[in-house]
Amino acid sequence: MTDPVIHQLRRQTNKTASVGQTRSVRGGLIVLAVIAGFALGLLVFTIGPKLVNSWRESRWLRQAEANLKQGNFNGANDAAQQALQINHDSLPAYQILAEATEKQNRAETVVWRAEIARLRPREIDSQLNLASAALRFGQLDAARKALESVPKENRESAPYHVVAGWLARAQGDEAGQERHFAAALAKEPGNETYQYNLAAVRIKSPDPQKNAWARATLEHLIKSAPFRAGSLRALLNDAIQHSNLEAADRFAQELQLSPQVTFSDDLLCLDFYKKLDQKKLATLLEKMKPLATRQLDDLAALMAWMNGNGMSAELLRWMEKLPPEKTANPPPAIEVAAAFTAQKNWSRLRRWTKGGNWGDSEYLRLAYQAYAKQQSRPEGTDAESASLWHDAERACEEYPEREIRLARLASKWNLPNQAEQLWLRVAHNPLSRREALDALFGIYRASNDLPNLYLTAMRLHETSPEEPLIAAEYARLSMILDRNSSEGQRVAKEAFDQAPTEPPCVVAQALSLNSQGRTSDGIAVLQKLAPGKLHDARVALYLAVLLLDDGKADAAHEFIDAANSGFVFPEEKKLLQEALQKQSSSTSSTPTPSPTISPSPANSSPR
Repeated sequence: MTDPVIHQLRRQTNKTASVGQTRSVRGGLIVLAVIAGFALGLLVFTIGPKLVNSWRESRWLRQAEANLKQGNFNGANDAAQQALQINHDSLPAYQILAEATEKQNRAETVVWRAEIARLRPREIDSQLNLASAALRFGQLDAARKALESVPKENRESAPYHVVAGWLARAQGDEAGQERHFAAALAKEPGNETYQYNLAAVRIKSPDPQKNAWARATLEHLIKSAPFRAGSLRALLNDAIQHSNLEAADRFAQELQLSPQVTFSDDLLCLDFYKKLDQKKLATLLEKMKPLATRQLDDLAALMAWMNGNGMSAELLRWMEKLPPEKTANPPPAIEVAAAFTAQKNWSRLRRWTKGGNWGDSEYLRLAYQAYAKQQSRPEGTDAESASLWHDAERACEEYPEREIRLARLASKWNLPNQAEQLWLRVAHNPLSRREALDALFGIYRASNDLPNLYLTAMRLHETSPEEPLIAAEYARLSMILDRNSSEGQRVAKEAFDQAPTEPPCVVAQALSLNSQGRTSDGIAVLQKLAPGKLHDARVALYLAVLLLDDGKADAAHEFIDAANSGFVFPEEKKLLQEALQKQSSSTSSTPTPSPTISPSPANSSPR
């Protein structure tokens, strides 16, 4: 029998152990609960804000999309910006911003397209959309960089070549534009947009085969509604340029019947009727005058056409019959000033431009006023004229489109110093660099400023490296002036390989061969030209120089005579004179005087 005391002790011991176990379990549960609570809190603390932000971003994006669909572009912009405040890498927000600003024709489109390209660097559409937007807003460097970012494996696609073609056009590289448009069409021969792009370029080509293909393609595209008006315009222009009056008459009539006809198309028809029929021209012009007065831009366009076609006197008679409010302000006021200038009516031009304010075109009012004072030259106005011109230039600062227009006026008015300074500034703008360099080349050519002429030729070649005639001129100057002759030799070879029948390219290659001690090879290259081209004054001069260098003075006489009969540049005259002197000094006796090159007529033109 168990001792009652021992039994009691066992019960107490078991009870104590049970209580201890219960407390241990409870403690464990409490610890687990604390850990679980902490983990849940941490989860809520870290994930919760993300969920909330994601919900807020989605709400702003839905609102932005709704505004975009409704045409509320400002609302779409604001909502998308709010989404970006929450998520700085929100691709949908950037896409909405790009589309909204694009439809508003705002330059910020480029910024948003760049962000999309940053988030999708390997996606060809992102880079091409960025390049297209940059081209639209004249940001050529950004467009070039975007195209360079397109993966190499995607650079043979048709869309890539299309955008690259438009970049080439913006850079003044017509050969590159044609090459890329042709590559795009080769990828998708049935694409009418690509057909139109290439045909619109080739319709201007001097190559008969390319021109014929372009005409046939455009005549086919006349049947396609989206391309009808554009094709008719291109065909009409081509027919007018080639004096194909029968075809031009047909295209003009079709264009005027087209539902897409514009006021500019009517001006194009005026160009045609001016060549074809003066009676029809007068009829159409009188029909257009009352239509033009409905819109100031159309009025200015018709006035510009009249100024450009020798009808400034008629413009001024018409202007007298119009209400003053139609002509007192730009753009018509500018064309009236141009008409006074064409008529050399300096007193009326001074009065026309003396008062008032032409707003964004104020720089033109100042320029016309300065020119009127300079031309009339009453005492004491020279300083005033210079001051007015200076004010016009200041009004153009940081406005590239104003600078280029003022530069064109300075060139037209034969103000070389003012034109040079303006074109130098314009040349910094990639969009207008080619035009500026062409103008500067003309200025330096006229003044025979050979160092600047060489530098400008070099920049032109850098801008349009695939144009052989530009390359040939750069190579010729580099060798004549001894400026990096080895580079000139390399460029001359490239130009000759591209265009082996073009006289400037042949001349450059012949000079290159002569400078390498291969004079007989240079003569052979020149003599492959057709007789008509070979006896052109400038080509004949170089053949004479090489023949003299090769000790063939008798054979050179014929070509010296040909050089005397036409225009040659001063540095070319010097080149021949040096060759003659060298040949003369190399002979031990001279029974008859050596032939010399006569001075060029004073009114000769390099063109």
